[in-house]
Amino acid sequence: MPNFVLDLGKQVTSLGVKSVYGEQQDVDGIRLIPVALSWSGFGGGEDATGSSGGGGGGYAIPVGAYIRKGDDLRFEPNLVSLAAVAIPLVWVAGRVFVRIIRALKR
Repeated sequence: MPNFVLDLGKQVTSLGVKSVYGEQQDVDGIRLIPVALSWSGFGGGEDATGSSGGGGGGYAIPVGAYIRKGDDLRFEPNLVSLAAVAIPLVWVAGRVFVRIIRALKR
């Protein structure tokens, strides 16, 4: 089990900022830095007989890119990905709002 934890710790160090911001790309004098929304999770354990195991997974959604052209720096969103994230968020927020209104009416 200790080796598993050390291996998992080495893999986790690459998460965080490196998983959200991609490598800088230069295209025709324009600098692009891709941005993503990422999630990851890991777990492990051992039972009474000494058997151990673990696993993990992750998910990333590209949300846009920072674009630098000369002295101008701006963020351009990926509208398809933002819609894919926003639609479930708006649906859940609407359901919560309806439940709050119903609770206040009582």
